[in-house]
Amino acid sequence: MKSMSLRLRLFLVILPPLFVVSALLGWWRFEVAQETSEELFDRSLVSAALAISRDVAISEGDALSPSTRRVISDAGGGEVFYHVTGPGGVYVTGYAYPPRPETPVARDLPFYYFATYRGEDMRVMRMIENRTIGTLTGDTVVTVWQRVSDRRAFARELAFRAAALIFGLMAALALIIWFGVQIGLRPLNDLEAAIRRRSPEDLGPIRRAVPHEVSDIVSTLNRLLGQVQDSFEAHQAFISDAAHQLRNPAAAILTLAEALPHVHDAAERAHCEEQLVDAARKSARLSEQLLSLERLRYDESMGMAPFDLNTVVEDVCRAFAAKALSRDLDFAFAPSEEPLLVLGNSVLVGEALINLLENALKHGGGEMTAINVRTSSDEEGFMITVDDDGFGIPPDKISTAFRRFSQLQYGEGTGLGLAIVEQVMVRHAGRVDLVPSETGATFCLWFPRVAQA
Repeated sequence: MKSMSLRLRLFLVILPPLFVVSALLGWWRFEVAQETSEELFDRSLVSAALAISRDVAISEGDALSPSTRRVISDAGGGEVFYHVTGPGGVYVTGYAYPPRPETPVARDLPFYYFATYRGEDMRVMRMIENRTIGTLTGDTVVTVWQRVSDRRAFARELAFRAAALIFGLMAALALIIWFGVQIGLRPLNDLEAAIRRRSPEDLGPIRRAVPHEVSDIVSTLNRLLGQVQDSFEAHQAFISDAAHQLRNPAAAILTLAEALPHVHDAAERAHCEEQLVDAARKSARLSEQLLSLERLRYDESMGMAPFDLNTVVEDVCRAFAAKALSRDLDFAFAPSEEPLLVLGNSVLVGEALINLLENALKHGGGEMTAINVRTSSDEEGFMITVDDDGFGIPPDKISTAFRRFSQLQYGEGTGLGLAIVEQVMVRHAGRVDLVPSETGATFCLWFPRVAQA
């Protein structure tokens, strides 16, 4: 399934919160519009009441002048009803029956309340003043009221205007974000184009100016390219070394095979055949070790299962005992008294132990008399120890001994045994140590307890 583009992802991340904020802002603006309209309309009622009171006083109770009516209508924002009574409650002007308040009205202060007038909700303002109308002096009551629906319509209009403005701003902001993200991602597009133009052989680091937020990605990619290049170079070096190492036994087999038909003496022919078999055996062993080394480096599918280290070591020692005894060597195995459960690959561990034993057999020298194998444990892990009383390995030659195709002295080995041992232990999160000893060589294969079943 195709993943969402980064541009659309950023758009969807940025815009929805803005829509939520705009919705909250619109709701707040609607509430403010209602409060504002109420305040404005209440002030217009006060203005209308003052204008009516002034006009009544000036005209001594006559009907309102046309100019005052126009002012009331313009200032009210809708139809305004009024009712005026003079001193003694005498009707002066206006509509006959005004809405009545449920509570007494304070003097000299505008008093607001809601009431129903002719089946409609009204906002009413009543004001009591001491006035002289003609020859009468006393309290003049001015009542002014207006439809609530007119006020709400005005509030809705204010809210709709604000909503239209917010919607326009959000639409403009969405366009800005959409094209702004495209412009902001242009360095990534340039980086992608630069990587696409590279050839498979070009594994050098990417040297291109990128935004700070992407610099870590480029650094990680450069590190990965460096690791791939190192792995590729190591692989090429391994192939070159393997071809060089296989050339000698292949040439020996070819030489012996070409010479064999021309040998007529039975004893010499038997010796030549024995040499041919031995050369073929060495070539097969070298090929097997090369495949084992590559499988350890690149094959991650090798299964791990719990097994008893004592059992694997004992099986290997039983198979190797005949070869050691044929050399007139003392060969002994001392297992641990307790089971040593390890989580790993028993075949690989056995291969590592065989390489250590064959390494001792081939490079221990003619003075070597014994090879000992034992298993043990401590608080941190389990050990397989292989020691002999042969030539040993000088401390300054340890790194060379574990290098592929390297030999401390000329012999019949391939130079891969210890390299395979090291790779096996790396696969099992362990290590191989060359323990200092007075005579011979002592190797210790260490397995951590965290890897046990």
